[in-house]
Amino acid sequence: MHRLLLVLAAPLLAAPALQTFTGVITDTMCGAKPHSAMMKDKTDAECIRACTKGQFAYALLEGSNVIKLSDQKSAEKYAARKVTATGVYDEKSKTLKVASIQPAE
Repeated sequence: MHRLLLVLAAPLLAAPALQTFTGVITDTMCGAKPHSAMMKDKTDAECIRACTKGQFAYALLEGSNVIKLSDQKSAEKYAARKVTATGVYDEKSKTLKVASIQPAE
């Protein structure tokens, strides 16, 4: 019985810890660059949404780090806004597997 419990609990013990990041929702093309320079007649949010309609993805700009987000649908509504994103960060792909995105206080 104890061995069965250990086998069932092992994946839970090995699960990566959730991390929290706070920054601004951007896109993987512009990253930290000002969006208004790309599309002068658009707001930052409009520019970000336009960039993500093509080959680029929503990302979180935390300081100077651009972190790609796995959850593109949730990120869309927060384009150009400051948020707190929680999830598991994959260093190799520089992607945050998003558990939640909330407006930052």
